[in-house]
Amino acid sequence: MKKLRDILYEAERDKVAVGHFNFSDLPSLSAIAAAARTLNVPVMVGVSEGERAFVGVREAAALVRTIREEHSQPIFLNADHTHSLDKAMEAARAGFDEIIFDGSALPMEENIVQTARAVEAIKSIDPAILVEGEIGWIGASSEILDEPPEGTGVLTTPEQARQFVDATKVDVLAPAVGNMHGMLKEMIQGGAEKRLDIRRIAEIKAAAGIFMTLHGGSGTRDADFQAAIRAGMTIVHVNTELRLAWRRGIESALHDHPNEIAPYKILPQVVRSISEVVERRLRLFNFR
Repeated sequence: MKKLRDILYEAERDKVAVGHFNFSDLPSLSAIAAAARTLNVPVMVGVSEGERAFVGVREAAALVRTIREEHSQPIFLNADHTHSLDKAMEAARAGFDEIIFDGSALPMEENIVQTARAVEAIKSIDPAILVEGEIGWIGASSEILDEPPEGTGVLTTPEQARQFVDATKVDVLAPAVGNMHGMLKEMIQGGAEKRLDIRRIAEIKAAAGIFMTLHGGSGTRDADFQAAIRAGMTIVHVNTELRLAWRRGIESALHDHPNEIAPYKILPQVVRSISEVVERRLRLFNFR
């Protein structure tokens, strides 16, 4: 089985991206994995600190490892948005493939210090783990919002990216390029889409010279996704769209079967709802 780093090199070479989708229950993970198998493409799955507290750190690693071994599937686990060194090391010891140490809410200087410390600690446990750092504020939660979070909209500069990468030695960089965590209500209603600064993405890629991740992808214009990938994004995160699909799937199942109480008879509709979203996004990220 190829390592995540090899998969990212291949994606970068082919001007495609590896889709990244979060999960907080087994139906969601099963849906993501099944969609990727259908298309025969690699996929990343992530669990944030909150999701790890619910699912379990070792449990999440065991589930992904089981899918990988049972299906010989290139599926990789990411410790998404990790804010403390202790939690980063916990994920590293559990066998995660990537860890995002997120100091983006800190001043730049402190973000550099904390991220560099995390890189050193994580690599001391397993040098093969990829460590991602984040600069630029794009909000903090995958939820439905009335308006953009305060402070979003300020783009990462190429100079900041170069300084951060040189000082921290991260493997992957997540910049602010017009992206935002969560979705606005008007996006849910079909009245708006996120737009990315493609030129800035290309400038940051040239300055940083490492893999880059687009966070907060839900609700982004399809053409912007593909342009961002061509400009240098190698991983694309989608989470809020899956949470919406989960909610709509469960509501539809309960509506269709109001007297059903067996979870295994209700949840397949959730799996189908999520799989449709994941497959649509993976097609967009991987095929021209």
